[in-house]
Amino acid sequence: MNVTHIPTTPDDSAAALAELGTLRSRPPVLPADADLTPVLPHTGGISGAWVSAPRHPAGLVATETGVTVYVHGGGFEYKNPHMEQVMAYRLSRATGRPVLAVDYRLAPAHPYPAALDDLVTAYRSLLDQDVPASRIILAGESAGGTLLLSALLVLKQAGDPLPLGAVAVSPQTDLTLSSPSIDANDGQDFVNRAVLDHVRTQYLAGAQPDRAPQSPLHGELDGLPPLLLAVGSKEVMLDDARRFAEAASAAGGNVCLDIYDGMPHAFHATVLSATPPPVATTLLRRVADWIGQRDRSVTVPGLRVR
Repeated sequence: MNVTHIPTTPDDSAAALAELGTLRSRPPVLPADADLTPVLPHTGGISGAWVSAPRHPAGLVATETGVTVYVHGGGFEYKNPHMEQVMAYRLSRATGRPVLAVDYRLAPAHPYPAALDDLVTAYRSLLDQDVPASRIILAGESAGGTLLLSALLVLKQAGDPLPLGAVAVSPQTDLTLSSPSIDANDGQDFVNRAVLDHVRTQYLAGAQPDRAPQSPLHGELDGLPPLLLAVGSKEVMLDDARRFAEAASAAGGNVCLDIYDGMPHAFHATVLSATPPPVATTLLRRVADWIGQRDRSVTVPGLRVR
């Protein structure tokens, strides 16, 4: 396992916190050159959108750059389509890939496994459109990171071809809430045990928290594609990311774990800012570099997705 501590200064932390506060009161603006294309019915009936930077037109690309499937956070319960579109745009511009933003069903109206089923269906729809699994990256944050790790276990168990790699930022991997950092980092984060307990109750609706795929940490982690996990050192879910990275690595996986010193949960949202702080720039660069390394490992003729 490759562990990298991303250093920050108190000024960096203050700038990130200030940006998070600003985003709450002043939503980010989707750039005018963003290319948006609805996906229905091409994703098996799962709603969402292609979101791309202008040089990578959404949805109708014949390119070697491949596709990123973006899975938003929100505790399995909330969504903000506008902010999710901006996040997908930032990912597209940084990585040079069109991004499929999946609009999965939400708890409590649609508890586990509804959201997971939606993500798996959307992924399989890309395979049905002749997009090679070796050109697909899964990327998501918070609950979205949990869902994509769960999806990898479902796809592996079913014998589906697995994606080129997956990027999970601040995932919750153990719904038993057993990670030591939940208590050790209490008071340093926006999230606490009570919040995680609420999220678990709403999402699982009686399903067992110590079982996979809902708790990815409890699954069979051999045979997974390369993984990049990123997490802040002040997050209560720090050990969820760390424990999963350790377990996946012990099972023979290619795992990179980036720990952003001094950062709380949701620090990734700073990439939405029109003038992102240094930690946001670093996060996007490291994600883009990691995906670029995966892309350079395969060569596939131009592909067309809808």
